[in-house]
Amino acid sequence: MILIMAFLKKFNKTILSNIFIIDDYFKKITKKIKLEGVIFMIQNIYEINYKLNGLRIDKFLAKENEDFSRSYIQKLIDGDYIQVNNNSIKKSYKLKKGDIIKVYKKEMEKLALEPYDLDLNIIYEDKHIIVINKPPDLLVHPSPHEKKKTLVNALLEYTDDLSGIGGVKRPGIVHRLDKDTSGAIVVAKDDKSHKNLVEQFKNRNTEKIYRTIIKGEFKYKDGKIDAPIGRNSNNRTKMAVTKKNSKKAVTYFEVITKTKKYALLKLKLETGRTHQIRVHLSYLGHPILGDKKYAKNSKDIKLDSKVKRQLLHSYSLGFYHPINNKWMKFKADIPEDFSEVMAELFSKKTFN
Repeated sequence: MILIMAFLKKFNKTILSNIFIIDDYFKKITKKIKLEGVIFMIQNIYEINYKLNGLRIDKFLAKENEDFSRSYIQKLIDGDYIQVNNNSIKKSYKLKKGDIIKVYKKEMEKLALEPYDLDLNIIYEDKHIIVINKPPDLLVHPSPHEKKKTLVNALLEYTDDLSGIGGVKRPGIVHRLDKDTSGAIVVAKDDKSHKNLVEQFKNRNTEKIYRTIIKGEFKYKDGKIDAPIGRNSNNRTKMAVTKKNSKKAVTYFEVITKTKKYALLKLKLETGRTHQIRVHLSYLGHPILGDKKYAKNSKDIKLDSKVKRQLLHSYSLGFYHPINNKWMKFKADIPEDFSEVMAELFSKKTFN
């Protein structure tokens, strides 16, 4: 059965017209409308049939909109950009036969961020993604304390093609690295790629390998750290291994080379918790060299003049291309400050 409906209805200052519902489902339309001075997109209109009765609205819309993640849809619901029968709803709303869903996608606001001129170390780029070797001492996105010198600002200077799902402060940003962690990071240039990459990181379909130098005589050759991480109850700016309000966190490690005082490790993340590697190694009693946040005594007289940050580097990053599904893996060269310390501590040993 084909049901064709035409609306001519005022929604505040908005006119919706020529909206078609086909076979009890929908036909996508794209129209720009103005609502109290703000530009919106009418993205989709749906009429629900009995087959979808009782299904959560966010789950339904995430399945039907390949460019939208479920979390993004929930944000749209919270912002009243998704309505059912012209009424606001909750994220947990369950569909009923005859419901008319209207989805309004707010276009990305003009960024108040200033472009920042930085010579980006681009490892790979195509129409959909950019893979960058992020230098140390660079935030990924703006913060209350730093609004100009970030990777996002540098990307705004470099290109106009960035996904909008991350919001006005994080265009293109799929995942992040700490300010003083260097290495490989992937950026999305369109919303479809953004959603795909986010899902890959969420479902652990990526490969994230790091290099780091730790302090102390390390007695292990390789192993697995399986210790849950949550917010530190004594210091909310830090994370900790804890059973309370924590999430599963797994890190694999392998010794590349070591001395009695230091070790160079290869690390592979199964999960991606905030500060995961730093917290896990500190928990073992072997903090990352230069980590002022998680090392009780981060100072090292021998290396104090050379180590200005935690020596943690995202050495390689693997993922499936968001459009052609081809497996891709990229290596990020170790920065000079890290290389100099390696050479001094571990002589002429091979580090690959």
